[in-house]
This record gives sequence, C-alpha cells and structure tokens, in this order.
Amino acid sequence: MTVKVAVIYYSATGAVHALAQAVAEGAGAAGAVVRLRRVAELAPDSAIEQNPRWRRHADAAASIDLASVDDLAWADAYAFGTPTRFGAPAAQLKQFIDQAGGLWREGVLADKPVTAFTSAFNRHGGSEATILSLGNVFYHWGALIVPPGFTDQAVYAAGGNPYGTSHVSGPDGDGPGPATLEAARHQGHRLAQIAGRLLLDGAATTARSA
Repeated sequence: MTVKVAVIYYSATGAVHALAQAVAEGAGAAGAVVRLRRVAELAPDSAIEQNPRWRRHADAAASIDLASVDDLAWADAYAFGTPTRFGAPAAQLKQFIDQAGGLWREGVLADKPVTAFTSAFNRHGGSEATILSLGNVFYHWGALIVPPGFTDQAVYAAGGNPYGTSHVSGPDGDGPGPATLEAARHQGHRLAQIAGRLLLDGAATTARSA
C-alpha cells in the first residue's frame, strides 16, 4: 500500500526549503509518493527587495507548485515547515492552515500522521516553541503527531531536537549542513513508515470486519 505524503512549507531565504526537500527525500526513500508544496508569499515586493537572499530564493522557488487544500485531502500524512517568527509559525504558513476549516469540519484531517520542522536565526530563537505552536493546530485536527524523538543517531548529530528538525541560520544566513539535512531525511522517512503502518492496520481491520 503506497503512502502519500504532503510536505508543505514556507521559506523566505531558503533554509526551510532545503529542510523540506530533505524531508521529502526521506519520505520518498521509505516508498512514499510525495508532493513538495510551498505556500503563497504574503509579503510585498518592497519588503522582499530589501533582503537579497529573500529575493534570490523567491525567484528560485517560483518553480515549486503552490500548496492547496486539495493537497491536504490527497495526503495520508503531512510534514509542515516554517521559519520561526517570535516563537510561532510564519504568517504565510498560518494563512494556508486557516484555509483547512472545511476539511477539519468533515473530519478529513483526523487520524493522519503529521510532523513539523523549522529554522531560526538564533540557537534559542524559538525553534521548539514554533513546533509546539503548530502542535496546537494538530490537536484540533485530531491528527497524530509524529516527532523524530531520539530514534536515530542523525537526530543527535544535528543537535538533538526531538520535537522536529531545526536549523540555526546565524548572521551569515547559512543553509542547513549535512547533519541537519540527514536529520530531516530521517524525520521524513519515519513519518512515511508510521503512516504506512497505520494504513496497513486500517486495511487489516476493514478486512476482518468485512
């Protein structure tokens, strides 16, 4: 049974984009069909133009398909990525999530595995708070939160964040290094594996009750 994973993210200067690609790679390596989707940019061009890295990434990411609520209905599991904004998700990702009310009312989002990842400027810049904030959304959905935990050495090598892969960009705006990307791949792989087990259990239960 093939698992369908939606990796949905917002990235300003590219760090979260790199993490999202790694998460997608990990899920794909576990046999999942993956949709990598970026959410729409809300910031005006005047703001983007003030940051050359933001401008470069906005232009480079234009080829990535925009996320829609149809991607949420399609997927068996979700991975959400966002920069940290004062310990909370970026407005761009939150605006997308706020469009999911219809699916939530219909119960489409319930019982699906979900995980989250993030990037912050400072080491103590709110990474864990951002992931926990997204958890509040997942509780309302009735989704099943799948953190990386300490389930692989890749988590330790990347700094040991059991809530979700996190990157510290610093003043130079460096992208995630090999260890962090490997932790993101593990997170995506783990999400797809657990989603697959849930689908098999569901299919077995249905067969027994038929």
